[in-house]
Amino acid sequence: MTDAQTILSDLVSIPSVSGDEAAAAERLAAYFEEHDREVWIDEVGNVRAPADDSVLLTSHIDTVPGEIPVEIAPAEDGSGDALWGRGSVDATGPLASMAAAAVSTGVSFVGVVREETDSLGARHLVETRETVPDAVINGEPSGWNGITLGYRGFLPGTYIATSESGHTSRPENNALQDAIAWWSAVAEEFSVPDDTPVFEQVTAKPTDFHGGTSEDGLAVEATATIQFRIPPSLTADDIREIAETHLHTGTITWRRHIPPVMMSPRTEVARAFRVAIRAEGGQPRLLRKTGTSDMNIFAGEWDCPMVTYGPGNSDLDHAPNEHLPLAEYDRAVSVLEAVCKKLKS
Repeated sequence: MTDAQTILSDLVSIPSVSGDEAAAAERLAAYFEEHDREVWIDEVGNVRAPADDSVLLTSHIDTVPGEIPVEIAPAEDGSGDALWGRGSVDATGPLASMAAAAVSTGVSFVGVVREETDSLGARHLVETRETVPDAVINGEPSGWNGITLGYRGFLPGTYIATSESGHTSRPENNALQDAIAWWSAVAEEFSVPDDTPVFEQVTAKPTDFHGGTSEDGLAVEATATIQFRIPPSLTADDIREIAETHLHTGTITWRRHIPPVMMSPRTEVARAFRVAIRAEGGQPRLLRKTGTSDMNIFAGEWDCPMVTYGPGNSDLDHAPNEHLPLAEYDRAVSVLEAVCKKLKS
């Protein structure tokens, strides 16, 4: 195994479910120490290895739950040996490739925690880092020849309604009906023609809905946990205003949002990736993702060019057959090294 493959295998072998990343963070920090790099683990658990700030390489240490036996076995697509295991794609593969590239090129690196839950690590990083890097490369699976330039934003909230209890023969709505009517009106507000790209849509999803007669029998209660994915054409304030326009009963409590992001394909970072991917024999692909990543948080606070990049097929994110072909991983490390050297020059 190469040095880059060893740190990949080591990190995938260490469980690092979001909120329990300490052991993986310690191994990651030790990797930088082994290569005579300054490194420390900060108060929230991020692994920080500052160096040349022409580039900041950053990816997340945490994974979602799910045990997948860690082994080297053939990839499903026939592309040779692959490392199987939880996080091999999302996002320990990108994380390890960035650690290897940071060590070989001398650029700055941060491994952040809790991306899969509340992005605590990324939020803490932008709040405490004293300087803005010249460029940011965020690590998520894009395929070794893919460059992600955009993500939709994210707005969560909770709707609560109550009504007096009464016989079901009465014609007026109870809280459950009010909640259903409100959500139906909001969903209809965001409906678009079928041929509209998903990236350009607002996706409105309830993730939990429950209610019924209260314990004391005097009221009917309804609670809905809701999420909105926000395209770059809108803001969280736009979504709130539209949702609240249809609010005739009940209340909404909004939680902290993540803004959408869309970077230009003409930045020096994007150009450097296109050159490096072609040099490795690939055809660059420019991507827009319908989900959300820590890049949204970085772009919301730092005025510098950035992209998201990393080896792995994102269709395998969180999947029971998550695995990363080693040849793809090696190519991604080479691309990252070429990009970092170009941006440092």
